[in-house]
Amino acid sequence: MAQEYSYPLDLDWTTEEIVKVVEFFEAVETGHAEGITAGALRRHYKNFKSVVPSKSGEKTLFREFKAQSGLEAFTLTRQLKDAGDEDVIRA
Repeated sequence: MAQEYSYPLDLDWTTEEIVKVVEFFEAVETGHAEGITAGALRRHYKNFKSVVPSKSGEKTLFREFKAQSGLEAFTLTRQLKDAGDEDVIRA
């Protein structure tokens, strides 16, 4: 996907941490565009939370991502609670 926006990133993160966050936001994009399995999104979200463990940090990045992309990460992540790994999540 060729997007015209940048991902919200922290310059203090390691390359590995940046990759985890970018892969999570790419998974959110996929969920909005075509749907994503809950298992795949859950794995990316778990990796994202290893970089951004606090709820306040998560909310800040979700807000910044929505401002840049127009896509809402929270609408997808809240669906993980009741979804089986094979369920497809869509925004």
